[in-house]
Amino acid sequence: MSEKLKFAVIGGGSWATAIAKMLCVNLSEIAWYMRNDSAIEHIQKYKHNPNYLSSVEFDTNKLKLTNNINEAIEYADYIIFAIPSAFLDAELKNMTVSLADKIIFSAIKGIVPETSLIVGEHFHIQYDIPYYNIGVITGPCHAEEVALERLSYLTIACGDPEKACIVAKSLSGNYIKAKISDDIIGTEYAAMLKNIYAIAAGIAHGLGYGDNFQSVMMSNGIREMKKFIRKVHKMKRNINDSAYLGDLLVTGYSVFSRNRMFGNMIGKGYTVKSAMMEMSMVAEGYYATKSAYKLNQGYGAKTPIIDAVYAVLYEGKDAKTVFKKLTESLD
Repeated sequence: MSEKLKFAVIGGGSWATAIAKMLCVNLSEIAWYMRNDSAIEHIQKYKHNPNYLSSVEFDTNKLKLTNNINEAIEYADYIIFAIPSAFLDAELKNMTVSLADKIIFSAIKGIVPETSLIVGEHFHIQYDIPYYNIGVITGPCHAEEVALERLSYLTIACGDPEKACIVAKSLSGNYIKAKISDDIIGTEYAAMLKNIYAIAAGIAHGLGYGDNFQSVMMSNGIREMKKFIRKVHKMKRNINDSAYLGDLLVTGYSVFSRNRMFGNMIGKGYTVKSAMMEMSMVAEGYYATKSAYKLNQGYGAKTPIIDAVYAVLYEGKDAKTVFKKLTESLD
């Protein structure tokens, strides 16, 4: 059944490359949009993405590569967006074809800065896409480990379980296990919030706090996340599932975590600007911090970790002082 359905991947970064790799295992052809012409030429010629996960080899007969977002959208029934949330709005402005009747899955773990909405809500509100045609791909799954074919788990959330199953089936393989969920809003907020906690973990590490403190922070982080998500969308969910807690742990502890790396640089004394320039990849948590902080002004959940990260990144407060104060409010 999923063989007849067409998939497109939007984005040329590491996560988009990992998703394209997973889909190519199960599908005979996919459309793949990226802005970078030279990367497209390189993939066509050498079968590798020159900029991200360059160890992954593609069968180019399976790839319909394009630098025109409209071509990819027109081609596909299922469209998987995997570009940093900060660039999503600008990319969508280049779109002239309709998204009506298309099924949109977001693999973007962030908030759209222009609207302060998570990606699913952004598509629903800005483009009138019904929630049963919107889904989310989350879970503790770093692109670098997909490239290495290490066992990874995904959670596919959609209002329509049949569509979640189709995507799960299309992504699953020997080293990818995918399960489905109906908590679109909760899993997407969790995916966004955990990047903030990863920055906090990085800052703490950069300041010289050890593993003992980090474990306390992660324990407080998951409880803080639970409070925040409950305010946003109340439903029965187990916050200890891998889509929530698992994703938080891998992002907070992994050497592949760019949000943790970003926080680590801040903790070591880099300015926000210099840390961002040093990293070639976007740390989603930077944008998420501002959005989550602003949203929470309305929700009023108790979020000392988000508040601390916001104070360091956006109010220019001294990380050492802020985190010293934070240690007194955690338990």
